[in-house]
Amino acid sequence: MASMSYLDLHQKFAADIEAETEIALERLGPAAGELRNAVTGLLRNQKFTYPLSVLPLLVHGAETGVPGPAVPLAVVHDLWWTSACYLDDVADGNTSIVAGGAMGANEALLASVVTGHVLPLSILRSLRVPEEIRAVLTTEALSCATAAAEGQLADMRGDAAGATRASVLAAYRGKSSAPFRMIMAMAATLAEADTDRTETWRGFGDVFGVLWQLFNDQEDMLTGRDEDLRNGTVTYLFACALDGGSPAPAERLLSLHAAAPASHAARRELAGLLRAPTNLDRFRRDVDAFRESALRLLGELGGDKEYLPVLADLVDRSSRVML
Repeated sequence: MASMSYLDLHQKFAADIEAETEIALERLGPAAGELRNAVTGLLRNQKFTYPLSVLPLLVHGAETGVPGPAVPLAVVHDLWWTSACYLDDVADGNTSIVAGGAMGANEALLASVVTGHVLPLSILRSLRVPEEIRAVLTTEALSCATAAAEGQLADMRGDAAGATRASVLAAYRGKSSAPFRMIMAMAATLAEADTDRTETWRGFGDVFGVLWQLFNDQEDMLTGRDEDLRNGTVTYLFACALDGGSPAPAERLLSLHAAAPASHAARRELAGLLRAPTNLDRFRRDVDAFRESALRLLGELGGDKEYLPVLADLVDRSSRVML
């Protein structure tokens, strides 16, 4: 019998996730028709290549053997990332949803706030769980919002000259790991896992978030979008190069990084230096270390044998060095 993939699980629960999303939108009330339309437009515009909304299903499945009760958390995860991706696009100057005439800039911004914060809290409040569990879940959501915003600010204000692998990793653990820590701790809490197990799931989410950001950074270069280079983002791969991974001196790397937003030639040269074998070797060693840490935590957790391997497979998928 073939093992289940995370895509198989998503397909199995896609209709349930969509239905739960519609229920959340209806909770806005009959007087919020325009707001509901704006949120729906934002959700329609944001299509995820990788449906990681299955993560709380997998955690709950690993804990209990039954993933279904975590469907509301899958919706929370989708809503959070829809909002975060839009706000990230705005920060990067990408307002395609506005340029396409789907809605105005102010409408989209308001819709993103409701999508990422109001609706998730409404979902959590509606769960039929003991009040103490609801309080923990709500605290997780609020803590995530704070950590992610702090990480995003650190990313936006990134000082290339002072960047180190540690400083970039700290920003990633805010802007990228925070939502994964949140959703995995939420799923463990909903499954009534004990405190130690919930903290271990949180730790797994932290490392997985780093791996996923490193995967995303590579995809940006592979697709030719080069948004990080165009926006002057200080990525982990760039920090590796500054830390002796590149054959070019740090002064040259910093000069190219500063010129890259306005110069195709600078972007092309810098991309080549980032892909230098010595730099990719440095990057690969670190990715392998994060992968081993994530798999070690899964090994410590154990759990249902149908769902745990799917999480391990997701770790492997996100740990590829593709450049």
